[in-house]
Amino acid sequence: MNKLFYCFIIFPALLISGCQSSPETEEAAQSITEEKLLSHIEVISSDEFEGRATASEGEEKTVNYLVNELESLGVSPGMDNGSYVQEFPLLGQTVEPSSASYTLKQNGQVLNDLEFRADFVAWPANEAEQVDVNDAELLYVGYGIQAPEFDWDDYKDADIEGKVLVFKNSDPSYDENIFGGEGRLYYGRWSYKFEKAADMGALGAIIIHTTPTAGYGWNVVSNSWSGEQFYLKSEEGEAETMPDFNSWLTEPVSAELFEAAGLNLNEMLEAADDPEFQPVPLDGITVDVDLEANYSNMSSRNVLGEIKGNDPDLMDQYLIFTAHYDHLGITNPVEGDSINNGALDNAAGVSSLLNLAEAYKMVQPEMQRSALFLFVGAEEMGLLGSKYWAANPTVHPGNVTANFNLDGMQVYGQTEDVVLVGYGRNTITDVFEDYAQMGDRTIAPDPYPEQGYFYRSDHFALAQIGIPAVFPNPGQEYINKPDDWSETVDSLDTANYHSVNDEINELWDLSGMEQDVRLFFRTSFDILNRNEMMEWYSGDEFEAVREEMLEEAP
Repeated sequence: MNKLFYCFIIFPALLISGCQSSPETEEAAQSITEEKLLSHIEVISSDEFEGRATASEGEEKTVNYLVNELESLGVSPGMDNGSYVQEFPLLGQTVEPSSASYTLKQNGQVLNDLEFRADFVAWPANEAEQVDVNDAELLYVGYGIQAPEFDWDDYKDADIEGKVLVFKNSDPSYDENIFGGEGRLYYGRWSYKFEKAADMGALGAIIIHTTPTAGYGWNVVSNSWSGEQFYLKSEEGEAETMPDFNSWLTEPVSAELFEAAGLNLNEMLEAADDPEFQPVPLDGITVDVDLEANYSNMSSRNVLGEIKGNDPDLMDQYLIFTAHYDHLGITNPVEGDSINNGALDNAAGVSSLLNLAEAYKMVQPEMQRSALFLFVGAEEMGLLGSKYWAANPTVHPGNVTANFNLDGMQVYGQTEDVVLVGYGRNTITDVFEDYAQMGDRTIAPDPYPEQGYFYRSDHFALAQIGIPAVFPNPGQEYINKPDDWSETVDSLDTANYHSVNDEINELWDLSGMEQDVRLFFRTSFDILNRNEMMEWYSGDEFEAVREEMLEEAP
């Protein structure tokens, strides 16, 4: 335990021994206050910032604000060229609804001409402007998963080349010993299905939508995939390799499709849970797909600041904090309001990072490793800022001990618990539990593991390159609030999410946010100063890439 200063401190009226702290670190933790947390939220969620849409004047104002704040705190630029800004190119894609044609055929005869948005959504891949597919055969591949660690292969050496693959969404959940049980691994994400179709040489991909397997209704699919989509722009000649097209079909259309092939949709969905499942051709059924897409060029930016550690052997290793600063910008008016201010999502997370940076500057002399504060752009477009950083890291992933991702905070009061998305997947959990216990609090796992939240925020891109990551979420066991307060908060979050109503309101109580961010500071400061780096638990899906990155690290 060399290089660490151990002492007794007073920690919320509790005497604690053996913790890695000092009067200076506790003073830094106490410097994180409700008032300071609210101040940044008030600024960047104001109408002046126009909802912080990507590639907008609101983004420009937000980036300038972040750079100015980091400079005023004495936080150094995080780029090698002395800049705080990492710019990245984006490509916007819009499918022309009037020309989007999706025709199912049976033995060469039209079975169903589908309606865009109502029956299907589809888009060209690989930055293609047009898709023209005729009489493509369909092959149902169940979940479409290949997972050697679970001895699972849905393809069974089937002939995939030139076919359109039909997938059941999600992943098997009947056995807690595989695929995380009720939790959803990346294997269950729609993005995995599309990537796997490309790997297998498929011509196209279809995901069958059902509300239970998706976790949301068809309206979410239709709204999400029928407007402009955004991608990281590839270098010339290096477009992302995908099938010619990706698509979703509604459950009723899918049922009709299977029935025409002499199959029952529900029976086929159930059959996918069998490890011995064999791909099933939809005999006599083909699909014609015609799509046209227009593209627009734009760019967004990540903002990076770093606070350097002092240990000669550890200062080139980092703990990374992430929070996305973008939101939805200006949309159609609702009762005269058209600005999506994004106060909770994610001005609150941005403010937390700025307050953590200020606290870390207070204890910089005690820091052994370094801290990187990464404010990412274009999260609402598909985690694009974090994906870009992961593909172009400013720190080698093998030199990063952990990632704390803050996206949405506890703004409705203090809680006895903190939810940790990523609970039990890596050793960060252990440290969190120690510090929560010191404050008479508990760490709770994600209460909705079937929703796959671990794969839906910016930490996921860092996990994919091996970095142990966690995504703290608000607790649900409220202190000194009405008995139905949790239900009230849930209804508010549902009503306000991705709407013009995501604003500071009269029910906000940032004592809970103050409590949580202080916990994140104490926990992260311990992790940053430990001799050992954080690691994924044995058998985790990111363990192998972590080991690879550690070996490659300079």
